[in-house]
Amino acid sequence: MSNFWDIIMLILSTFVTVAYLIILFQIVADLFRDPDLGGGSKAIWLIALLFLPVLTALLYVLARGRGMAERQRGAIQKARAEADAYVREVAGSAPADQISRAKALLDAGTITQDEYARLKAKALA
Repeated sequence: MSNFWDIIMLILSTFVTVAYLIILFQIVADLFRDPDLGGGSKAIWLIALLFLPVLTALLYVLARGRGMAERQRGAIQKARAEADAYVREVAGSAPADQISRAKALLDAGTITQDEYARLKAKALA
């Protein structure tokens, strides 16, 4: 029976440790993400995280939790906007633009008539 409780304690302690590490990494990432916080303040928070990690993490979340959430939301929105812009860029433009670019390549002699026909068919598909 003792073995069962040892396993339960191992699972619980692993969960708490992983949760704490996730919070710690979020705090460190937020420290470097915040443009309003000066270098000295960031250094003080990092030193405090090294010497009194649990207490400092708790104080950080209590004192700066709202701003932390806003900065995270801003980073997510920025990443989403960049990803959307990349998808629009890679996806190309309207079929007419693709055909005109293919025609320019044909006129420049870069591609053959058959390659132009394939590109045109692909753009219209």
